[in-house]
Order: sequence, then C-alpha cells, then structure tokens
Amino acid sequence: MTNTAQRLINRQNQLGLRVAAHLDAACKELPHDIQARLSAARTRAVAAKIATQIQAQTTHIVGQSNATALLHLGGDEGLNIWNRLASLLPLVALVAGLALIQHFVDNSRVDELTEVDSAMLSDDLPPTAYADPGFLQFLKTPLTESEAADQTKE
Repeated sequence: MTNTAQRLINRQNQLGLRVAAHLDAACKELPHDIQARLSAARTRAVAAKIATQIQAQTTHIVGQSNATALLHLGGDEGLNIWNRLASLLPLVALVAGLALIQHFVDNSRVDELTEVDSAMLSDDLPPTAYADPGFLQFLKTPLTESEAADQTKE
C-alpha cells in the first residue's frame, strides 16, 4: 500500500473516531428508550458487518460462490422434510404443555368455586344474605364469650 493511501485511511479512521466520540457524548443526553433502540440497532449493524466479513472470508478461502460456501458451513445442512418437522417437535411439546397447565388451572378453579357454591347452598343462610353488606360486617366482628359458648352448645 502506498504512503498516500495509508495516510488517507488513517485520516478516515481518525474522523470516524471523532464522530463516534461526539455521537456517544450526545447519546448520554437522550431518553433511556431511545438509547436502548440505538443500542439494539448498533448491535444488529455490527452483527451484520461481522456476518458479511465471515461470508467474504469463507468465499475467499473455499474459492466457491457464496451459496456453495454457506452450504458447506451448514447453511442448509441438507435437511429434508422429516428433519424439519422433527425440529418443530419441541415447540409442539411446549404448546401442548402450556395448554395442559391451563386446563389443570381452570379445573382447579372450577373445583374451588363448586366447593364454595355447594357450601353456600347447603348452609342455613339464604344466598342473598352473603350479598348483604351488614352480613360482611357481622362476620368481621368478634364473638363475645357468651355468644361463643351459646354456639358450642348448639
């Protein structure tokens, strides 16, 4: 590489570093959600650049086209339809497990409500008494000793 080309590259690198420093300084003044989006975009851009470099290097090393190089690196891996369907099996198992858990939760809730309803219907009080605000206050007040003794005699 010539001396002039090297100086040009050095100037470009210095300019890039200065611009990055100014952007980093200005980024600290931005709201958190915008900083998070910029960070995610930066991460995606770096990942894309690295993937491009790796693809270029493998194409150069192997001496083949990009598609052939990706096949050799496991891009398709020669998966047939059965292998692709088998790779979906964990997802199907997860969905089935979540549906089963939801079914058991719903059943346990129904059992609890059934127990409460049967206790209410078999009780001496009419169901409308439970909706009365005074009844709730009655339940919250503690029993006196004479009332507790009367209830144990019955």
